[in-house]
Amino acid sequence: RQQKWKSSVSTRAKMPPCDFVPEKYESYPYERMQKIREQNISPSLRMYYKKPLLLHQGHMQWLFDYEGQRYLDLFAGIVTVSVGHCHPKVTIATQKQLARLWHTTNIYMHPSIQEYAEKLTSLLPDPLKVVYLTNSGSEANDLAMFMARLYTRNFDIISFRGAYHGGSPYTLGLTSIGLYKHGLANGFGCSTTMLPDVFRGPWGGSHCRDSPVQTVRKCSCSEGECHANDQYIEQFKDTLNTSVPKTIAGFIAEPIQGVNGAVQYPRSFLKEAYQLVRERGGVCISDEVQTGFGRTGSHFWGFQTHDVVPDIVTLAKGIGNGFPMAAVVTTKEIASSLAQNLHFNTFGGSPLACVVGAAVLDAIEEDGLQKNSEDVGTYMLLELAKLRDKFEIIGDVRGKGLMIGVEMVTDKDSRHPLPTEEINRIWEDCKDMGVLIGRGGLYSQTFRIKPPMCITKKDVDFAVEVLHSALQRHMERAA
Repeated sequence: RQQKWKSSVSTRAKMPPCDFVPEKYESYPYERMQKIREQNISPSLRMYYKKPLLLHQGHMQWLFDYEGQRYLDLFAGIVTVSVGHCHPKVTIATQKQLARLWHTTNIYMHPSIQEYAEKLTSLLPDPLKVVYLTNSGSEANDLAMFMARLYTRNFDIISFRGAYHGGSPYTLGLTSIGLYKHGLANGFGCSTTMLPDVFRGPWGGSHCRDSPVQTVRKCSCSEGECHANDQYIEQFKDTLNTSVPKTIAGFIAEPIQGVNGAVQYPRSFLKEAYQLVRERGGVCISDEVQTGFGRTGSHFWGFQTHDVVPDIVTLAKGIGNGFPMAAVVTTKEIASSLAQNLHFNTFGGSPLACVVGAAVLDAIEEDGLQKNSEDVGTYMLLELAKLRDKFEIIGDVRGKGLMIGVEMVTDKDSRHPLPTEEINRIWEDCKDMGVLIGRGGLYSQTFRIKPPMCITKKDVDFAVEVLHSALQRHMERAA
């Protein structure tokens, strides 16, 4: 399959025009910034690239560094900048509220929390109509776990292997990626189950997932059947029968796994799993921290793509376009379980956060960003699939809307992860040509492409051309 590359890569791809002019950088020199970083900022906060970027300003899908170099942002601050960097509507709304009222806490009413709660919950199906506003995704999932246990009076919660649900001591029990484990006791009452990964897992075929692009694996399933789904459901039943009590508190899953590299499940898996969980007295939690707010394109919420209605939904990242806010949305009955005693959040639902959140929802609707995610995301997936067909080291292209993963392998037959040093060179080359891409997967072997939802097809053409050039350079190095 592997093609012999003879010609060297030609000139760099032409970046689409942008009429925005960044302000002149006037802070410390790069070297001083590096020194401060080394001395005064926690070393656990790792940075991307051999020479980390010093970013200065952002505009929609573009980022500018301290020297004025422009980059196409395909990672959106780790899937957080939903409507665009410094989106004018969100910026203006924030500035107005900054001059009016920042903070009161929840011991008083202020207009924006009621207005935002009504607007947000109107976008969710019945009976998901009660919201508790928090400050981060970890905090939202932490609270969802707490609510599930309070409401059911059970303790055990199941999550997928490869899941990321937060880095707090509580949520680390649900997170099942070794890099995030610190060797301290965590996960009491948390069990993991096999990830129904139709590319890397033991079962998978050519019709399994809800995506314009399927795996290169073949299957003989007839219409309406999925052997892979049946096998993964059996594994889920095995977890229920061996690892948890007869009654459980719940099951949490991302509609598409984020940190693990946009991993998708067989189409009907979650629907069947939800039924099994509810038969055990548990509640079903949908972690929409990365998939929510129209990113998957066809639907506003990721769980809708699986034809399910969860009992609890957690939201963060794109909810505030970079502003620190999050939410737990649930039923009135489940929410009432938290009211038995005092539970308080100082900053959750502040006047400022609620105005930002409402402006983000307005921007998504007014700019047609859910439709844009579907159209541009599908276009990008199909263009990336052409690269997969051309390059042996691209094992899988997957995703839905603007939630995309490109998994790198040594070869398509073995599916062994491409060595880190080789992926790093491709990744660095993309950055040098003006495209910023995320990384994910258990071995950091997957490129995560989750840009601001305002990205255009011309931007996609540029990004795909850049990735193509970087892959060609890799082939020449390997020749």
